[in-house]
Amino acid sequence: MTAELDYQALNCAGASVVTSATDYPDGHVIPLHRHSCAQLLYATRGVMTVDAAAGRWMVPPGRAVWLQAHVDHQIRMHGEVGLRTLLLDVAMSPHLPARSCVLDISPLLRELIAAAHGNPAGYDANKDANTDADARNWHMLQLLLHELASVTVLPLYLPLPLAARLRSLCELLMATPGKQVTIETWAGQLGISTSTLHRLFLRQTGMRFGHWRQQARLLQAMEQLARGGKVAAAAQDQGYSSQSAFSAMFKKHFGSTPTAFYR
Repeated sequence: MTAELDYQALNCAGASVVTSATDYPDGHVIPLHRHSCAQLLYATRGVMTVDAAAGRWMVPPGRAVWLQAHVDHQIRMHGEVGLRTLLLDVAMSPHLPARSCVLDISPLLRELIAAAHGNPAGYDANKDANTDADARNWHMLQLLLHELASVTVLPLYLPLPLAARLRSLCELLMATPGKQVTIETWAGQLGISTSTLHRLFLRQTGMRFGHWRQQARLLQAMEQLARGGKVAAAAQDQGYSSQSAFSAMFKKHFGSTPTAFYR
C-alpha cells in the first residue's frame, strides 16, 4: 500500500499513468493538496467527500470522482475506505471528462481499474511495446480510457459560492440541514432582499437557492445511508416530512430509490 505522504506527492512525472492503492480508516483526512495531472479516485468500499474551493463531490462506494489537473482538494473518509487512484496524462485521449465530476463505474471499468493496480506504479503508454507485458498494458490502458469516456456522470456535486457571506450561509445550511428556515429569514440575516439573495446565489453557484438546498440535503442523506444509516433516520435528519417524501425526491433526483441505489 502507498503511504499518505507518497499519495500527496504523486504526479505523472513522465509516465502516462501512475497508480496508488491505499486503505484508510473512518474519519481520516488527506489534507489539501494537488497533482500535476488528472486523476480518478475510486472507492472500492466506504464513502469519500472531496472538497475544493468551488464545491464538494460525494463519492459512494463503487463510484469514482474525476478531478482535473491542478485542482486543490481535500479528501475525507467516511467508514473504512479502499482508495484506488489512477493519475492520467489527459493528452492520451481527447475524450476524457472535460470537467471534474463523479462517475458511475461500470463492471468492466471496475475490473480494468483493479487490473491497472497489478502493473508497475508508473507506466508510459507512449513507449514501444517491446514485450508481451508491455503490449498487454498498452491495450488494457486504451480500453480503460475508452470506457472512462463513456460512463455516466452522476449528480453528486454541490457547488459552493466563493463570496464569504454566501459561503458562510451554505456552511450553516449544511450543518443544520433539518432546520426549517425560510429564504426571507436567511436574506434578512444577510441584510439583503430575497431577490438579491436569489440573484447572488445563482451567479455564484449556477443553481437556484431552493435547488441548492435540496441538493445539499440529498447528498448528506446519501452519505448517511452509505455509512449504514436507515432511510427513515436520514429523511428525518435532512428535514423531510416523511420517509416516502424523501424516497420520492431521491428517486426523482438520482433515478432510483435509496435502497435500489445502494444495492
